[in-house]
Order: sequence, then structure tokens, then C-alpha cells
Amino acid sequence: MTMHLTVLDHPLVDHKLTVLRDKNTPSNTFRELVYELVTLEAYEATRDLTVEDAPIETPVAPTVGKKLSKPRPMVVPILRAGLGMLDGMTRLIPTAEVGFLGMKRDENTLDIVTYANRLPDDLTGRQA
Repeated sequence: MTMHLTVLDHPLVDHKLTVLRDKNTPSNTFRELVYELVTLEAYEATRDLTVEDAPIETPVAPTVGKKLSKPRPMVVPILRAGLGMLDGMTRLIPTAEVGFLGMKRDENTLDIVTYANRLPDDLTGRQA
């Protein structure tokens, strides 16, 4: 599996991260900032989703638009911290399937330990 890294270098992201990290930020503001940041992140993370032509009828004339290709994209939050990001992702891609991974770090070896895996057995061709 190939992973692509995108760095969000944007003044809005910088500002929102600063407020989010401030220990004096109230819980309700924190949750709202997480939602806003996920929306900005999801926009960039979905830039390369596969689409296909979709012929449609507009009020003016027929045209060809784009729709997400199948299989549906999959959103996979890493438990537990990733759960706070799930709502923002699924609001942007409401047709996405949702899977879950539970992972933690072994404090002695620093290895990653997977303790929960709720993903389809076959991920062939899936965009996550």
C-alpha cells in the first residue's frame, strides 16, 4: 500500500491549530475547531479520489459531470482520537463506508499494537 503525505500549509490551519492547542480553549470551542480542521484536511485528503463521467440533464442542456467511482471511499478513524474526526469526514463524503482501527503504542518497545480491526477482508481497489 502506498501512502501519500500532504502538509497543510495554510494560515487558517495554523490559526485553528494554535487555538486548539491552547490549554485555555473551552471544550465546545475545541470540538468545533476539530470539525473545522477536519473539513480543511478532508478537502486536501480527497483531492485525488477517483471519479468517473456522469451524464446528467441540467435545466439548460445535457452535460457530463463527475461522480465518485466505485467502490465507495472508506473513512478509517484510528481509535480513539480519530473518532473526533469522523463526523467531519462523513459530512464531506456521506456515501463513504466507515471502518475502524484500534491502535496503541507499546510503551516498552514503541511498537504499534493493533487491538481492533473492523475493516473489510478485501480492500482491493479501495481508497481510504
